[in-house]
Amino acid sequence: MKELVGTGVALITPFNKDLTVDVEGLQKVVDYNIQNGIDYLVILGTTAESATLSKDEKQLVIDTVIKANKNRLPLVLGIGGNNTAAVVEEIQTRDLSAFAAILSVSPFYNRPTQEGIYQHYRAIANATSKSIIIYNVPGRTASNVLPETVIRLAKDFKNIIAIKEAAADMVQAMRLILGCPAGFLVISGDDLLALPMVLAGGAGVISVIGQGFPKDFSNMVRYGLENKVSEANAIHYKIMPVIDHIFSEGNPAGIKAVLHKMELCESIVRLPLVGISDTLLKNIEDFIDGHEA
Repeated sequence: MKELVGTGVALITPFNKDLTVDVEGLQKVVDYNIQNGIDYLVILGTTAESATLSKDEKQLVIDTVIKANKNRLPLVLGIGGNNTAAVVEEIQTRDLSAFAAILSVSPFYNRPTQEGIYQHYRAIANATSKSIIIYNVPGRTASNVLPETVIRLAKDFKNIIAIKEAAADMVQAMRLILGCPAGFLVISGDDLLALPMVLAGGAGVISVIGQGFPKDFSNMVRYGLENKVSEANAIHYKIMPVIDHIFSEGNPAGIKAVLHKMELCESIVRLPLVGISDTLLKNIEDFIDGHEA
């Protein structure tokens, strides 16, 4: 899965002022990222506010990105949840021909045991021949997919090919890099830890901030993969402040403010999320103005 090494971005879903899906805005975001060096695109992840999208809206987002992409970059589709049977059914009934892999978040709210998590992914792996990326994000799911569970899954199922690791724990990330089979991809799910994980042997990142600063962020990751540490660090510390900004009042409200400032789409989010404060907006705008100067 070399096509998933480097920088992927977890695309937002732009909304119009009437809260409908902004197709034109989504097309602009896709083009902006492709033109500025991103390696692959992730559709309908958490950043896409997929929990607030209807079935028809999800299909509209998928169709829009596929059309805008024009087969230029690999695509990854988010299909996950805390109802294993429903996840399996969606995987088996959705047309996955345009996608290189499925990104599937670990079950949230239910708080399954490690054996429950293993059996959940076992069911998914057995339901499709498509490549699967485990998504571990304990801050959202309230449970941590431990390295021994990931290693077990990676060894038992050839189509479980990667993990998006967002536990914000470098020791855990290094245990994954050390213990998983050769060729298994350990992908950062934390923008601030993307470079440290790459330098430790990780395969790249699925990023939020990357879609706002695709050239810088993808260059940083490429430098890291080439072990050009000084060059990578220079970019990392340059964009570090805005990474703090975009997550300080929740995702994706922060990144949508960035993209609005860049005139790509509105900054509108759907309830229960709300837009960022005026103070944070000024901080973001000041960073962008200084970055572009």
